[in-house]
Amino acid sequence: MAEAPSNPVALAAESTVATRMSAPPSFNVADFPVPTGREEEWRFTPLARLRGLHDGTATGGGSVKAEVIAPEGSGVTVETVSRDDARVGKAGTPVDRVAAQAFSTVEKATVITVPAEAVLGEPVRVSVHGEGGVTFGHTVFEVGAFAEVVFVLDHTGDTVRAANVDFVVGDGAKVTVVSVQDWADTAVHCSQHNALVGRDATFKSVIVTFGGDVVRIHPRVTYAGPGGEAELYGLYFTDAGQHQEHRLLVDHSAPNCRSNVAYKGALQGADAHAVWIGDVVIQAAATGTDTYELNRNLVLTDGARVDSVPNLEIETGEIAGAGHASATGRFEDEQLFYLMARGIPEDEARRLVVRGFFAELIQQIGVPDVEERLIAKLSAELEASHA
Repeated sequence: MAEAPSNPVALAAESTVATRMSAPPSFNVADFPVPTGREEEWRFTPLARLRGLHDGTATGGGSVKAEVIAPEGSGVTVETVSRDDARVGKAGTPVDRVAAQAFSTVEKATVITVPAEAVLGEPVRVSVHGEGGVTFGHTVFEVGAFAEVVFVLDHTGDTVRAANVDFVVGDGAKVTVVSVQDWADTAVHCSQHNALVGRDATFKSVIVTFGGDVVRIHPRVTYAGPGGEAELYGLYFTDAGQHQEHRLLVDHSAPNCRSNVAYKGALQGADAHAVWIGDVVIQAAATGTDTYELNRNLVLTDGARVDSVPNLEIETGEIAGAGHASATGRFEDEQLFYLMARGIPEDEARRLVVRGFFAELIQQIGVPDVEERLIAKLSAELEASHA
């Protein structure tokens, strides 16, 4: 087995927040006990529906069709490297058994590199299409200093997948990541996203989740130097029987850094279940931190359930600001009546209300074809519920 990589910055930051987990972060799957569902990080997750990703009984053998498309002449390189490459795991360490299983299982990783000072006018697109079976993956996005790039990650098809995704953001770089989970209804997807944000760099993540039987995404941000900014946005539409879980951590370990988190979800149908966990830690050394996190949920029908848990830990009083908010509400009949009284049919009125709820976050994507696709997907979900 290849020696696990180490990154002093990332590991030091992660050790602070390990107290809420059943085991410290590790690249070795043997360091994690098999979860029972009583652990804090697993208490909302339907373990039986993970199809063995959590206990080691899921073995590879499935396949995905993966493709990377970069703008011509951009200088972007795509490599397949061994797991012991220094860039693999540099952005962060697995924090649960599934992520460690993914790391321990893959022998090769994909490294996508954007050269320093490159400014890309078009996105780098990465598509992953499941073709059945159990699959594991590891992808590293390394962005050089002062580069500017948008990555679009598109997940479709059917698979049972565990993956790690690393973003190493160079000093002064500006990176936007749009990750779309539009899986088939029977797919299972667990993924840990690690972002290591350089000095005065900007990192924006937009997570969009529609498809899949169970989707569990774990975005994590640490700062490699002062002045970094992280914006974490997300939207999810949870339909009947689906479980969609987003667990975020922003670990402020460097001074004068900023973070803003805003996730919104809509739910409809029996046993639709959405989970949002937002953890922000401000370490003693992170003076001048400015942070805020927000989660809003719109329940469209009876039978849907939301668990929303914002957490804020502050170890220094010398901060610019910190706060969080969470709210879950039902679809308001008054809004529907207002629109219908002005001649708008009921189905169209419902679509307008839901689109208005998500509009602010959709605009954060900044990629027109992706925005149009998501608006169409929202409309299709709502139409299907009234078919």
